Amino acid sequence: MALKKAQIANFKKILEELRDHILKSLVGTTAEVKTPDEATGYSQHQADQGTDDFDRTINLEVTSSEYRTLKRIERALEKIEENTYGVCDITGDSIPLARLEAVPYATMTVQAQDKFEKGLI
Repeated sequence: MALKKAQIANFKKILEELRDHILKSLVGTTAEVKTPDEATGYSQHQADQGTDDFDRTINLEVTSSEYRTLKRIERALEKIEENTYGVCDITGDSIPLARLEAVPYATMTVQAQDKFEKGLI
């Protein structure tokens, strides 16, 4: 089922808002990861250092996840410009509207995504 122009315009708006939100979030998160801890020194307790290291690791993982999501959003926006939004990158089948409403940056059907994640495609 082909998407209507109004639906595509709505998804574009949603995707742009998601992209802007993630970009703002990434600015703060990457700054936290890059900024050395000012409290680091000989007087800091080892447990505190461990907590700081754990927090930095979590921030790196969150940042990495946000970058992956940002990349998917950018691809979905490209597909809108190419007039292929809502069409699976792998199979060429239509992506169900319910999937796009749940994950507006989806570029594959659930079945294709599953095979892709399992390394079958």
